[in-house]
Amino acid sequence: MTVDSRLLATVLACVLIGSPACADGVKIIPSVNGGVKPTGSWSAGARAGDFVFVGGMRGIDPATNKLVDGEEARIRQMFVNMQQVAAAEGASLRDAGRLTIYVSDVVRLRPVVNKVQEDLWGKGPYPPRTVLEVRKLDQDDIAEVDGTFYAPLKK
Repeated sequence: MTVDSRLLATVLACVLIGSPACADGVKIIPSVNGGVKPTGSWSAGARAGDFVFVGGMRGIDPATNKLVDGEEARIRQMFVNMQQVAAAEGASLRDAGRLTIYVSDVVRLRPVVNKVQEDLWGKGPYPPRTVLEVRKLDQDDIAEVDGTFYAPLKK
């Protein structure tokens, strides 16, 4: 069973059995102030207990709802958009437990992703991540990221 499968199983178990770790169930985060506004049947993220799950974020400028120009700027905005959702639930980039990054060209874009992560996270350590090359992303975009964050509930 993969880490992602275990996290999903934990979330589902919390929902189904009402475990004390997830006493409040799953909280859907439709969008965050100043963040990207979903344009379809998806939400920016969800919280289940002490975990925050951020949905696929791309390099969209929240002010214009348009893709940012330039590969590095767009990939940076993608991470900033993810960071905004995590921050709304009390998590920072350092609280990332897992990232999945989808790119349209892994040879060309992985070095750009690495540079932007180094800029945003500093010298490390970096969260576990998987970078996958995909045939196509929405709007012929070049990259998308989703992440899982640890953000203990304040009691």
